[in-house]
Amino acid sequence: MSGKRKSDDQALYVISVAAELAGLHPQTLRMYERKGLIEPERTSGRSRRYSESDVALLERIQQLTNEGLNLAGVQRVLALEDQLARTRARIEALEREVDETRRLAVEQVEEVHRSYRRDLVPVSRNRLPIRRGSGRRSR
Repeated sequence: MSGKRKSDDQALYVISVAAELAGLHPQTLRMYERKGLIEPERTSGRSRRYSESDVALLERIQQLTNEGLNLAGVQRVLALEDQLARTRARIEALEREVDETRRLAVEQVEEVHRSYRRDLVPVSRNRLPIRRGSGRRSR
C-alpha cells in the first residue's frame, strides 16, 4: 500500500474498541480474522489495530449474519460485493475513456472540416435547364 492512506483506512482502534463500535464481542473479531473475513493491521508488537473501514466491514458482516447467512455465505457475498465494486469502477473508467475519445474524434472531424479548401469547388448559381423529352424514358 502507498505511504499515504485514506483516513478511513488508518488503523486506530484496539480490538476492544473496534468490537464495541461494531457491537460485537472481541472474540468474534478474532474468529472473523481466523476465517479470513477481516485482516486488521498489526503493530510492531503484533497487536491488532482496526480502522473505520474495518469497523464498517464488521458491521456489514454482522448485518449479513443477522439475515441468516453463515460465515461461508458472508465470505462469498463480500467477495461478490468487492468484485462488483471493482467492475463498476472499471466501467466508469471505460466510460470516461469513451467520452474522451469521442470528444477528441469530434475535434478532429471539426479540424478536417475547417481545413477544407472552399475554393476548389466553385458553386454556380445557374441551374441547368431541364430537358423535356418525348415522354419516353431512356433505358
